[in-house]
Amino acid sequence: MPPSPDAPLVIGLISDTHGQVRADVHRALAGVDFILHAGDVCGDEVLMELELIAPVVAVFGNCDDRDHPQLVRQVERTERGVRIHVSHGHELGAPTVERLLAAYDADVIVYGHTHRPLIARAGGRLVVNPGAAGPRRFDITPSVGRLTISPDGAVDIELVDLAY
Repeated sequence: MPPSPDAPLVIGLISDTHGQVRADVHRALAGVDFILHAGDVCGDEVLMELELIAPVVAVFGNCDDRDHPQLVRQVERTERGVRIHVSHGHELGAPTVERLLAAYDADVIVYGHTHRPLIARAGGRLVVNPGAAGPRRFDITPSVGRLTISPDGAVDIELVDLAY
């Protein structure tokens, strides 16, 4: 059921699950309206588990099968007047804020690939990497994001660390 137009829209952001959904993801994404997965899903079980939380739209990453029927190359959607782009980031080589802003004309750009959580604001635009939610790598704390769009279109982002 879509949220009331008078209530904030809360979107769960997740990436780089690499075949694992930590139990803590259920807490971190509780109450979101839908989930955007920024690639390296690595298994139908991941999508099925996330669907227990909220509807999921997922892009493929460099570790995913490009022919997977539930994964798309990129997501372009508008919510409450806010244009959102989701892709894994590997298509740009080493994704940086500058490369992402140059490549995609969206208000909010969500990507993964680097496993490093990041929030950057530039000229009224937002670039977000929710971090890696799957197996811990590179000594980085696993995390996800909660993107909130208010009824008037204001955007807020929160990164949520996951328990080991």
